[in-house]
Amino acid sequence: MSRVCELTGKGVMTGNNVSHANNKTRRRFLPNLQEVTLASEALGRSYRLRVSAAALRTVDHRGGLDAFLARARDGELSTRALRIKRELGKAQAGA
Repeated sequence: MSRVCELTGKGVMTGNNVSHANNKTRRRFLPNLQEVTLASEALGRSYRLRVSAAALRTVDHRGGLDAFLARARDGELSTRALRIKRELGKAQAGA
């Protein structure tokens, strides 16, 4: 399981640990991923996604999973999130 947010594409970054003596060693900055269940109101079901804490705040700010996916770029979304977005588009076109 990769350490990448399914909604924003935020992943692992690299940098340096810098000691008091200014020695530099490589390190990894991991995203704060959480396994959450997000409900889609248009589809009437819930989805379990691995999402960063920042993306979770953005989903809440935009008004839920449906609104977030409507504004999200396809390149940032995972394949599972893209499938949900397509289902949303079909459901909204049919309604």
